Amino acid sequence: MNISELTLEQKIGQMVMCGFKGLEVDEDITTLIEKNHLGGIIYFRRNLDNKEQTCKLSRDLQLISKKQTDIPLFICIDQEGGMVARIDWDDVTLIPGNMAVGAARDAQLAYDAARICGEELLKMGINMNFAPSVDINNNAKNPVIGVRSYGERPDLVSQLGNAQIRGLQDANVSATAKHFPGHGDTAVDSHHGLASVAHDEERLTNLELVPFVQAISAGVDLIMTAHVMFPAFEPEERPATVSRRVLTDLLRNRLQYQGIIVTDCLEMKAISDVYGVAEGAVMSVEAGADVVLVSHRFAEQTAAIEALVAAARAGRISEAQINASVERILQLKQRRQMDILPEVTADFAEQFATDAAKAVVEQICEKSITLIKDEGLLPLQSELKTLVIWPEVREHTEVDEPIVQKYTVATGLEPYLGDVTEYRIGTQPDADAVAAAVKFAADYEQIVIVTYNAVSQLHAGQVEIVNQLANSHERVIVASSRNPYDLNQFDSVKTYLCCYENRPASMTALAEVLVGRKQAEGKLPVTINADYPYGYGLNDSKQPIA
Repeated sequence: MNISELTLEQKIGQMVMCGFKGLEVDEDITTLIEKNHLGGIIYFRRNLDNKEQTCKLSRDLQLISKKQTDIPLFICIDQEGGMVARIDWDDVTLIPGNMAVGAARDAQLAYDAARICGEELLKMGINMNFAPSVDINNNAKNPVIGVRSYGERPDLVSQLGNAQIRGLQDANVSATAKHFPGHGDTAVDSHHGLASVAHDEERLTNLELVPFVQAISAGVDLIMTAHVMFPAFEPEERPATVSRRVLTDLLRNRLQYQGIIVTDCLEMKAISDVYGVAEGAVMSVEAGADVVLVSHRFAEQTAAIEALVAAARAGRISEAQINASVERILQLKQRRQMDILPEVTADFAEQFATDAAKAVVEQICEKSITLIKDEGLLPLQSELKTLVIWPEVREHTEVDEPIVQKYTVATGLEPYLGDVTEYRIGTQPDADAVAAAVKFAADYEQIVIVTYNAVSQLHAGQVEIVNQLANSHERVIVASSRNPYDLNQFDSVKTYLCCYENRPASMTALAEVLVGRKQAEGKLPVTINADYPYGYGLNDSKQPIA
């Protein structure tokens, strides 16, 4: 459809992306498509049960839209890999997350993994991925980025980010570089509050902005905004998402970005608690955003659309700006052939999780396991009675979703050790759970403790378990299964490894390192101890990228 044939309401609809509840099309999302001319959908785990159902859902949504217009829908997901993945079924390829890719230091494998991810998403009708995060994680206390970053070096993040952007877009899935101008050096999660990065313009230009400049050069389809304040660019107390100085003056004009600017979800408290979702939508578009994201609540979604229409009619947002945004949207949908309907074909299942795809994942995981220190405890001794303490993710956050993981490092160790027992804890054990774990471990000669974000103050119980057992047992090996910074919390751990995620392929690779079948090849992507300028001990984060 030519833009000249669109009504104002149709144009505004193209500039909004929404989510909905359930595994099937419901009344709310149907209304948004049919009456509000919605241009984009975002999936969460609540929408997805298996690959066939996902493909059918995507097709059903596109067919509803097709009855109204010949403009296809954006259908998007946050499939970053590793610990941030809405899809993690056994029969679909789950690629490793960014920090594992950063530790593996292999740009070709990074590209291969992203292309595999893109190809499988597209078969399920998902034509856009809100990935990769090209934030530079240089703050150990960052509660929301962490392993979602490739590391703390702009060259590392840029090279691996661009490799994954190319991989996704070579699969004809739109990639998204996020969170502009950089969410890495924050200690506040913008889901819950408003963060600020107070560095001067020179530092931001030479560090935080570098991966975004490189992503623009690589032709990234979308850039997502950060709900973070940057006083060097915006002297008023407003986050990047609603700052014209950041989105238009910096990103569009100075950096010459011609693609689509999409907001992070406007229901996050950094926006909703300060401005409200509807006003936040208007302010985002005024600032220069092309697409606003309202992920969850139907009332907020309709309010945002109505507010945008009213602002346009009142002249608060110019028709020329709206037209420019809609042109970018239509051009991208045409370029990526988003009108092609997905279909569950006879050989549909065989196109996922192929042996070749699994081999790529295994290679990255094997190259990512990072040995930080070892005082003679590796390899594990097969004749000793071994305990594995495993933290389960039982609490829901905006980044983590509770998962029951059947395959753990204990599973990986069983073929090699004669006697392995697993003891499961939550990621936030209270005093009673700590005491129970320490008591249970008393009779074991060799203990492997897996930690999960123990660096967080919320997870102090994990730290207590590690420190008590490290002080009372000779053979305690600790492996972080998310943020590598956990080591900073432990007083006397003799052997420490980093895995960056607790997914099965990573746990298999860890098990093989623990028993001496494989060498730890990973290079630490971040600094986890200030005593070492470029990493802790055995690793050099300045090593070149393959």
